[in-house]
Amino acid sequence: MRYSRMRLSHKLVLIILFTGLLAGFTVLRAPSLTDEPGASPADKALEDLSRIEYPSLRGINWHPHFIQPHQTLESLFGSDWVWVARFNRVDRRHVYPGMTIKVPERLTDIRGYTPVPKQYEPARGHAKYILIDVGEQWLGAYESGRLVFSSPAATGKAGTETPAGIFRIDARHLTHTSSLYKTANDEEQYPMDNALRFYIGTDNVSYWLHARDLPGRPASHGCIGLFDEEMQNRVFGTPEKPVLLDSQRLYEWAVGEAEYGEDDGGLDELEDGPVVEVRGALPRYLDKSPPMK
Repeated sequence: MRYSRMRLSHKLVLIILFTGLLAGFTVLRAPSLTDEPGASPADKALEDLSRIEYPSLRGINWHPHFIQPHQTLESLFGSDWVWVARFNRVDRRHVYPGMTIKVPERLTDIRGYTPVPKQYEPARGHAKYILIDVGEQWLGAYESGRLVFSSPAATGKAGTETPAGIFRIDARHLTHTSSLYKTANDEEQYPMDNALRFYIGTDNVSYWLHARDLPGRPASHGCIGLFDEEMQNRVFGTPEKPVLLDSQRLYEWAVGEAEYGEDDGGLDELEDGPVVEVRGALPRYLDKSPPMK
């Protein structure tokens, strides 16, 4: 009888362990957005970018793809990885095994993808005009109403939204760093290279356009972040060969030395900087991922 009880208890332990393994397997197969993202397979969030709904994607057929070990954007999509990164509003540092991205059925559908209008009437009377579409998590740079380049952007998340309205760039700071936040290893203040200040709140908090990580969703405390893989390489050591440099491009276009004089890297107050319009509401999160293929 004692032997039988021991066998029964062993069976119960095995059942519990097996159930736990199945539960863990289910989490891996159907990741959910539960926490801050991290650029590591150890990330508990298992970021699922397929749950974020952008209006411009309704006309593009796509499916969720679960990133497997040893898969990268480059190994999956070759030279088209840049377009897939832009399509997902994510940088390479935040694509890792265990998370899910959106993959178009046809890569040709996203070459040249931009969700902001090619012509924008409110910008027509301005030599330079910056549009931030919060619902699309995207930035458009306009000259006399014509789009000259555009980029994914990470705006403020729920609870720390980016202020909406019409503003103007009033300062530049090439080597700006956060006064409040540090890098993940807590060794230095978070870098905000190529910073363009567009608003100071009544609480004296400043809001900037600047280089930052792009995790594929609203993520900031109110500032607006753009791709800058050179900054990521300098601070985090990855990617090895920087390609996406949108914050640098915007900085040079908006407040370059040709128009605003020598830039020594320090804080410069500016007059008559480009207009910045922030419009729209945060994108909607779906309750669950669409079916995977």
